[in-house]
Amino acid sequence: MEKNKAGPVDILVGELKNDDIQLRLNSIRNLSTIARALGPDRSQKELIPFLKDILEDEDEVLLALAEELGKLPEYIGGRNHAYLLLESLESLARVEETVVREKAVESLCIVAVLIPDEQFEEHLIGLMKRLVISGEWFTPKASACGIFHLIYPRASPTIQIELRAIYKTLCEEETPMVRRAACAQLKTFIPLLESDMIKKEILEIFKTFAKDEQDSVRLLTVENAIALATKFTEEENQSIVKPVLLACAGDRSWKVRYMIAGHFCELVDVLGKDITQNDLLPVFVKLLKDSEPEVRTAASSKTSGVAKLIPIELVVKYILPCIKTLAADESPHVRTALASDVMNLAPVVGKTITAEHLLDLFLQLLKDETTDVRLNIIAKLNQVTPVLGMDQIAQHLLPAIVELAEDRQWRVRLSIIEYIPLLAEQLGVDFFNEKLATLCMTFIGDCVFSIRQSATKNLKKIN
Repeated sequence: MEKNKAGPVDILVGELKNDDIQLRLNSIRNLSTIARALGPDRSQKELIPFLKDILEDEDEVLLALAEELGKLPEYIGGRNHAYLLLESLESLARVEETVVREKAVESLCIVAVLIPDEQFEEHLIGLMKRLVISGEWFTPKASACGIFHLIYPRASPTIQIELRAIYKTLCEEETPMVRRAACAQLKTFIPLLESDMIKKEILEIFKTFAKDEQDSVRLLTVENAIALATKFTEEENQSIVKPVLLACAGDRSWKVRYMIAGHFCELVDVLGKDITQNDLLPVFVKLLKDSEPEVRTAASSKTSGVAKLIPIELVVKYILPCIKTLAADESPHVRTALASDVMNLAPVVGKTITAEHLLDLFLQLLKDETTDVRLNIIAKLNQVTPVLGMDQIAQHLLPAIVELAEDRQWRVRLSIIEYIPLLAEQLGVDFFNEKLATLCMTFIGDCVFSIRQSATKNLKKIN
């Protein structure tokens, strides 16, 4: 008699018992292929039960499993059978390794969306409650926070009351990791609630988080404040959101101030011109002068976004002096961030102020010793050209551009090449032939292949 050939699950079983972790990883990565080969019925009866038994492995294997489980619903029968994956994902959402839990929660979110309404309360509400009440260990509680925003809107009003109470207990957990997870999800929870309910049940949670002893929790206040501001009137933002943000801007932890600086454009967008001009502009100036280079770096990349929402005279009075100081900052990261955004100021302030206050600064950054600073300025030259006009460009910036065409860093030379067609179009044929034609031919003989290749393509564009 012929021996029975090993089936896909048998092969998978053998490979997952192998000592070679790479072989086990490869097997997990092929779960979708195996499920497709088995078909929905056999996947439900053979593959899914087997997967429940392999949850004791290296974190690397569990991470791959958490990811692949999110891809399986279509191969095991679609929406009506997606719940079969929840047990394994719930187990993975409890493990100690953070990246495994996060990937399990990500896949849980994918599967949860597919669960039909008639199965919703039976499978997902129960899963949420089990994660929250399953002992003292923090990991399942932290994972529960990540699926809260998907479960809440589909629950009945009665269940929603219960879920809000559960969320409140998570926000009050002694373990910082759980509070952080709850705080991180507050911005996804706020849009699901009416303004009155936010004021009644969420506002106190928001304020408590803003004063948390852990800076890893406090720094999340900024994103939550943005979510809150979209639900409140300008008067409410003045009295409720603004004081919390001002406190964050003066926080003892640079990480909290960094978050304020990094999200500053979003803050001014949601809070409006009045609060920005009267209260946030002084905060922004302080952030540009902050003692920590990380904070100055984040703020430096937001100058044009803030400048758009305040009068030009305030830009000249408060922001431009800071920019001139930052252009000579001791940190190359600060100068690089400034260079990525400062050219965008030209369309905001116009020709006269650009020529008077910014042109010398552009030239200074074009000659900066840090390659990325020079590259960032070159990448945004198209923002300045229409503002200054060809006479100013030819007189002041073009000599610096020609000098950079011989820069020792090939990436700088490559950036100059990519800018030349635009420059040629704006300068006109005569000027190009006089000033740039020889330069273009020089690039064709460059020692770097990428530059020779780009120079050849440029000749086609210029012709």
